[in-house]
Amino acid sequence: MAYVTATEKDLHEKPNEETVSVLNPYLMQMKADILYHFALGTETHDFPSMFGDVKFVCVGGSPSRMKAFALYIAEELKLGDSQNDIPNICAGTDRYAMYKVGPVLSISHGMGIPSISIMLHELIKLLYHSKCSNVTVIRIGTSGGIGIEPGSVVITNQSVDASFKPQFEQIILGKTVVRSTKLNADLAKELDQCGKEINEFNTVIGNTMCTLDFYEGQARLDGAICSYTEKEKMDYLRAAYNAGIRNIEMESSVFAAMCNISGLRAAVVCVALLNRLEGDQISSSHNILVDYQQRPQKLVGFFIKKQINDPCLSL
Repeated sequence: MAYVTATEKDLHEKPNEETVSVLNPYLMQMKADILYHFALGTETHDFPSMFGDVKFVCVGGSPSRMKAFALYIAEELKLGDSQNDIPNICAGTDRYAMYKVGPVLSISHGMGIPSISIMLHELIKLLYHSKCSNVTVIRIGTSGGIGIEPGSVVITNQSVDASFKPQFEQIILGKTVVRSTKLNADLAKELDQCGKEINEFNTVIGNTMCTLDFYEGQARLDGAICSYTEKEKMDYLRAAYNAGIRNIEMESSVFAAMCNISGLRAAVVCVALLNRLEGDQISSSHNILVDYQQRPQKLVGFFIKKQINDPCLSL
């Protein structure tokens, strides 16, 4: 039976759009908090001094891709040269990588729901301990498109599970907890408008399917195990398209759920590396794939630069 805790219900009824919330009363009782997977801690690091000015957090699966984004945004914001190195704040661990450029944090989250979930718990606590406010969090990454041209950038309306339901389910203390995966509609529209202003590639707002694995969970025929026919695969993907789904990835559901609970304005921006209605394997050349993977970075970088340069925006 699905349930939502009273504190979560209260938060959704009275959302706090400015500060980062942590729904854990035990954190208030702790003398110190160790963010183990970041190799950071409140007794060993001055969080407000290090991160208090953060307004934008961009997360993605690959450490190298997130370093590349940090170098890119440094040049875009004129806060550094893309040829210069940026230190990894999480150098004390090999689990995640984190880079800071002015008000922007760039963090890797690995692959799949469990990996990004761990990162998000510690990121949300980091923002809370740092007393950050008005924070926007954006996942940038790659995905498999459904019924769209390769290279198109999908801005997620809401994340849905493999049954096309807009929810994230988790078993906690033996009970099923169901949380909303709706993302900020205004932010999605702002990002889509940025795509139109860039006018270099196609952007589309659509639902994103979040799956538990890369092969059978995404109806591929090329895994080590396949328990369905090609017709069943195609029927499933066409049904997904008819349900408004435009791409498939493996992190958006828990990302949306946790950002919702914590009062964070959030978006998911992923490029489609292929159209899954036309095949399962990525066959584009290396140069084309590099160009595709840079598109979410360009879009989000343009958005951040526009926000920072807006005199009406209170950062």
